[in-house]
Amino acid sequence: MGVILNGEFFHRDCLEVAPDLCGKELCVRCEGGVKRLVIMETEAYRGEEDTACHASKGRTRRTEILYGESGLIYVYLCYGMHWLMNIVTGEKDQPQAVLLRAAQKPFDGPGKLTRYLGIDKSFNGCHICSDPRVWFEDSEKKPQLVALPRVGIDYASEEYRLKPWRFCIRPQRPVRRRK
Repeated sequence: MGVILNGEFFHRDCLEVAPDLCGKELCVRCEGGVKRLVIMETEAYRGEEDTACHASKGRTRRTEILYGESGLIYVYLCYGMHWLMNIVTGEKDQPQAVLLRAAQKPFDGPGKLTRYLGIDKSFNGCHICSDPRVWFEDSEKKPQLVALPRVGIDYASEEYRLKPWRFCIRPQRPVRRRK
C-alpha cells in the first residue's frame, strides 16, 4: 500500500498533474474489497482557450465542476455509453482537468477503465481526497513517459489537436539475453 495522494498533488497545472498521475494506483472500494489499477495513460485539458476542453464553450451546467476546486471528480457520458473520469486540477475558476485514458492491461481505454472500477455518474462532483470510495496511491515509481497528441478530439482546432498533451508510460523493451 502506497502513500495516498493529497489535495496539494492536484492543486497544480494539468500539464504537471497529467504526467505525474502515470504510474500511480487508482483505488476504488467495491463490494468484496478494493480494486487497484496502475494508471498508464492520461490527457490534459486546459482551460477555455483549449478547443478540446469541455470548458471551451464557457461555463454550463455540465462544465461547472471544471471551474471548481482541484481534486473534484468530473465524470461524463461519452457516446451515450461510456463514463469517462477526469480529475479537476489547478486554481478554482480556471477550468482544467486530467482524463484517465488507460490503466494496466487490459484496460486500454477510458471506458473500459471506468466500467471495471464501477465509476459512473454517482462519482461526478465528489472529491478524490475525501470520498471514501476512490483515491490515488503513490507507488513512488518514476516511469519513463512519452508525450503524444491527444486522441478523439477531431472537433478541436488543429493547434489544440496537435498539442502533445497525452502522456503514456513508455513500454519496457524486453531484455535480450546474449547466447
